[in-house]
Parts: sequence; C-alpha cells; structure tokens
Amino acid sequence: MLGHFLELSVWSRDVATAAASWESLGFRHAAVGDTWRHRYAVLGDGRLVLGLHEYEFDSPSLTWVRPGVAEALPALAALGIELDFAKTGADEFNEAGFRDPAGQVVTLLEARTWSPAFEGGPPASLLGHFREYRYPAPDPEATAAFWERLGLLPDPAEDGPRLVAGGITLAPRAGLKGPELVFEYADLVQATEALAARGLSPTRVTGGALLLPAPDALAIRIQPLS
Repeated sequence: MLGHFLELSVWSRDVATAAASWESLGFRHAAVGDTWRHRYAVLGDGRLVLGLHEYEFDSPSLTWVRPGVAEALPALAALGIELDFAKTGADEFNEAGFRDPAGQVVTLLEARTWSPAFEGGPPASLLGHFREYRYPAPDPEATAAFWERLGLLPDPAEDGPRLVAGGITLAPRAGLKGPELVFEYADLVQATEALAARGLSPTRVTGGALLLPAPDALAIRIQPLS
C-alpha cells in the first residue's frame, strides 16, 4: 500500500555540516535530483538512507515512494487515516503525509528524488550493522497493529514489536526520549576505539550499549549483536 521505502527524511538546519558528520562515520552520498528547491543531501551506509533537508518540517519522516499517490489516498481514508497534507495537482510533484498512532510522520512521494547508486561503491559504516529505527510510542502494540494494516511484516523482538519493510525496520517503544538509529556491532570495545579515533566519545548505557548524539536531534545506539 505504501510503495517502496525511500529514506528517513530529516530537517537539517545545516545540511553541509550534518552531511560531513555522517561522512566521518562512513556514510556516502547519493546523487540527488532537482525535485526540491531547498538544499538536500542523501547519505547511506548500505542499509540506512538519510535524506537531509534544509527545509522545516516535523522531523524525522518515514518517506516512501508511491507512484499514483492520489489514487492511494482513498484506501488510506478507508483505514481511518487522516492526512496532514496532500498535494496531488496535475502540475506539481505529488506528495501526501499522515501520522501513525504514536505521532510519527509518514510521507508518500510520487517518485524517488535521488539515484540508488552511492559514490565509491558499497558504503561501510563505523557504526556496524543498521538494525532498526526506534522511536517513542505510548502504545507500541497499537502502533505495530497500525503498520501491519499498511502491509509491514511483524518481526517481534524480546523488547517489543518490530515491523519490517524493504529498506527499513521500525521499532516503536514506550519510554524513549526521542528517535534512535540502532546499530549492532560484534565488538563494542572495537566500536568505541574506532569512534574515539574520530574524536567521538559514546556513552555506555543500560544493557552495555553505546549511545552517541547525531546531527539534527537524532541519537545513535550501538548494541551487541543479538
């Protein structure tokens, strides 16, 4: 119903600085098109793709490509989903947005806005293997049920529900302060040393995971391989 996952879209007040931070962690650029009038950069690590937008919106947004956005809207309405916005004119780039029960923003675009090829071959991140996008949800089970109705596949974990789509895995969780990009690393000592070599000092938190602030109000969590 949603189409193909494109990116985790982030409002970035300084795209160049944020992009440089992700590059230092091993992320690489993709070639972007001219769809947006604002500054825009796309970086990925082979599993996670971040779209950095120098345009103010409720961030981050889970962004899908859904050809025929206008035709998809009645099916969303039939599920009781209320749109935050819809731009479906014949002479404009069609897009629409709504929220899940936890308030997470979701955007549908009529076409992709960047090339799937990344500079320099397959990226290799210092953060390890991207596992999931974890975000606050007062009722994780209700949120998971919502995503299942939209076609995502359940993949429950010990700490709560997970929903899988091509390109992203969602993990709504109660008690989180904000969204987290969760990675897995076989050796956290090695991960700490690699980050320290870049001048970064992650904080060790409950369960032995490492927590690292990221640009634009995101947080990075690095945990042992499960």
